[in-house]
Amino acid sequence: QVQLVESGGGLVQPGASLRLSCVASGFTFHTNAMAWDRQAPGKQRERVGRITAGGGGTLYADSVKGRFTISRNNAKNTVYLQMTSLLPEDTGVYYCGKITRTGVGNFWGQGTQVTVSS
Repeated sequence: QVQLVESGGGLVQPGASLRLSCVASGFTFHTNAMAWDRQAPGKQRERVGRITAGGGGTLYADSVKGRFTISRNNAKNTVYLQMTSLLPEDTGVYYCGKITRTGVGNFWGQGTQVTVSS
């Protein structure tokens, strides 16, 4: 019943911006922290960042710090990943997830492809 649907991915040039969206349903969105992960082919999955339930706190991987911003609109059950100054190494499938303290309640969407190439 939990569902997370990512959108907004695409093919862009280095230096471009892109905003990913994730629409959630099937759980109490406003009480759950959310996260974005990404995975490039042949590479380990990486935690891009996370945002607290109320949206007041965020954490980011060093690789994206200063370039990416996670936000949420609890009234719309939506979490966003605003990506700027995109680099080829940002290429990968981006996943939106519901996260918990232990990980037992984690749930991830199907992902959306982001390709940064000239």
